[in-house]
Amino acid sequence: MTVTRSRRRGPAVVLVVLLAAACYGAVRAAGGLPSGSAPRPVPAVPSPSPASPTAPARPSATATAGPYDPADQAAQVRLRAGQAGISARLLMAILYNESYKPHEPGLERAWQKYKPDAAFGIANMHRTTYDATKKDRDFANRSWDELPDDRDLAVEAAAWYLHDLAAVLPAQWAGPYSRNDLLALGYNTGQGNMLAFARGATPGSQARSYLDELHAHWAEAGRAVGS
Repeated sequence: MTVTRSRRRGPAVVLVVLLAAACYGAVRAAGGLPSGSAPRPVPAVPSPSPASPTAPARPSATATAGPYDPADQAAQVRLRAGQAGISARLLMAILYNESYKPHEPGLERAWQKYKPDAAFGIANMHRTTYDATKKDRDFANRSWDELPDDRDLAVEAAAWYLHDLAAVLPAQWAGPYSRNDLLALGYNTGQGNMLAFARGATPGSQARSYLDELHAHWAEAGRAVGS
């Protein structure tokens, strides 16, 4: 059996995103949009709720303009991976995999207006996945709409999603993949496909490409988190 479903965007979609980014920047430069503003197809993002007395203080990791480098999130990756009990290196490698499109809040929201089911944040998480992951967690009162503006929240949600995927992995599996490989495939294609791969199903070309990218980023991710 070959599983082909994947959340990755094809080259043509990435090109559209990049063209949209260029147009967005040109409009801002020409004065068509006030500085710091962008079309918002969703309600204004509410101010984050203060952390509860028992919750750890959230690191400062709000989104900023300019080039995005996943390595800049190393402190958040180490912290959130440790809290979720998953590999910081794996989480960082996934951020590298998910950095294929621009991560600027205004642009993400403009793209979401065109494609309502688009993912949000530097970890490219979809609304349904985020809402399922946040239950009973210390960010349960945070909205998916906040992901583009809060990179630490995006890292935290991704860490706990990987934790939830790891919780359902069998103790042994028939496929030729490592635990980290299966978790990355689960992050990309969903829990059901991850379990199918563990039973020996063959990933489709897009899922295989995602895994190849993860391996290509592995050394870089290790340097970023110090492992």
